[in-house]
Amino acid sequence: MASDDLKPGVNTPKDKLAVSPAGRGGPPALPPTKGDEEDREEEGMLRMSFLEHLDELRKRIFYALIGIGVSFGICLVFANQIWVFVSDPAIQALKNTGASPNLVFIKPTEAFSMIWVKAPMLVALFVAAPWVLYQVWAFIAPGLYKKERRWAIPFVLSTAGLFVLGGAFAYFIAFRFGLEFLLSIGRDIHVMPMITATEYFDLFVNATLGIGLVFELPVLLFFLTLLHVVSPRFLLKNTRYAILIIAIIAAVVTPTPDIFNMMLFTVPMWMLFFVGVFASYLLVLHRERRRFPWKIVSYYTLFALAVIAGAVFIATRFGYHLIWHWPFLIR
Repeated sequence: MASDDLKPGVNTPKDKLAVSPAGRGGPPALPPTKGDEEDREEEGMLRMSFLEHLDELRKRIFYALIGIGVSFGICLVFANQIWVFVSDPAIQALKNTGASPNLVFIKPTEAFSMIWVKAPMLVALFVAAPWVLYQVWAFIAPGLYKKERRWAIPFVLSTAGLFVLGGAFAYFIAFRFGLEFLLSIGRDIHVMPMITATEYFDLFVNATLGIGLVFELPVLLFFLTLLHVVSPRFLLKNTRYAILIIAIIAAVVTPTPDIFNMMLFTVPMWMLFFVGVFASYLLVLHRERRRFPWKIVSYYTLFALAVIAGAVFIATRFGYHLIWHWPFLIR
């Protein structure tokens, strides 16, 4: 009769609910804390030594070079078409300035190196950009949490897309306006341009690759936030310094010194900075498990677009149209 089974209150349903999973009669299990969740996430992170990191870096560089080599081989088949595409801004600018629409070369090997080596390599870099960026992600992924590794596809698509978008912006807009401005200097005093293929291609590479890399600014700010280096509050607090640095970079990248062509570079870079701040803010909201008010923002955006469309319609209705110099709107 002295058995524990006969003691009152030991095996009642109420007492069974208080028994912990670790054993009968122990304290109840505590809910997992935020620190415990982070510890479990860190258990899923790969632990690598310094030499293993170097070996992984070597492997990713090797894979990236293979991708670039394959892209270069494909682009080499279309070398003539690529050179026609690359030289089109110069040909159009020469035509508009009244000069002979031809590029010249003064060294026997210059045409070969431009048409069959450098131009295909430049295009190969843009073609292989997704593959190269995937190798970058594969190298840094072991240092991220498991849930953060799911961003591989968005990272590759956004980074490669911004790089190609920057190159397209340089090719179709910024570089064309800047080049035509340069070639028009001295036209009224009998100074005619004669451009070598090497000089033109060097300027073309600086503009396209430079602007393509600058367009990666939102991705850079996103990753700095991901690594807890910066925050949206810090970025907004130091906006004036960011605007100054962007203006300096634009002055270096811009092929012409005039204010109009410089603004063609600067304004998109300022917009990209604030896009990066917004992406950083979304990341912080995701960490804090809060949601962005997409519905309200969508309504305001649609209203703003409707106002702009109405203004454009009214302007065209009364015979106004845009021009690329002051006052920009004439009748």
